[in-house]
Amino acid sequence: MTSSKWIVDSTHSSLDFSVKHMMIAKVKGNFASFEAQIDADPSDLTTAAVYVSVDLSSVDSRNADRDNHLRSADFFDVEKNPEMTFRSTRIVKTGDDEYKVTGDFTLHGVTRPETFDVIFEGAGKDPWGNEKVGFSGKGSIKRSDYGLTYNAALETGGMLIGDEIKISIDLEASKQA
Repeated sequence: MTSSKWIVDSTHSSLDFSVKHMMIAKVKGNFASFEAQIDADPSDLTTAAVYVSVDLSSVDSRNADRDNHLRSADFFDVEKNPEMTFRSTRIVKTGDDEYKVTGDFTLHGVTRPETFDVIFEGAGKDPWGNEKVGFSGKGSIKRSDYGLTYNAALETGGMLIGDEIKISIDLEASKQA
């Protein structure tokens, strides 16, 4: 096979996150608006190029006040930094349909290398004959690495918001003509 351009179908994809709250629970959310392009030959994904762009204003943690706070200068500062991006720089096969995807992750004006564990879920045709591929992935980042340091000390010790952000990705992409 040759390399083809694949565009993520946002209606069949998700970009979710979770973070510790009060050191005892997790807050989960997602980004409703994101785009991704994958230039790949599904038979050799180590040669793929992946680009993801996330509209940070689309954050949804099921609490409007918290979402507005996340959009503010205390966190994402979406007026100055409206998007989060990832551009792959290296892909290593680690098992059957399993990969380590490393790339430049940009958030809050800071770019750092990050690596995600990705599984190629498969390829097929939909009922209308369109070629599709599926991927799932997970990883984590430290928000402090990106200057996102807002927090509050708890009376019982520890901090209100955890530093580690766990990220989970499920993508379905369509082959472009």
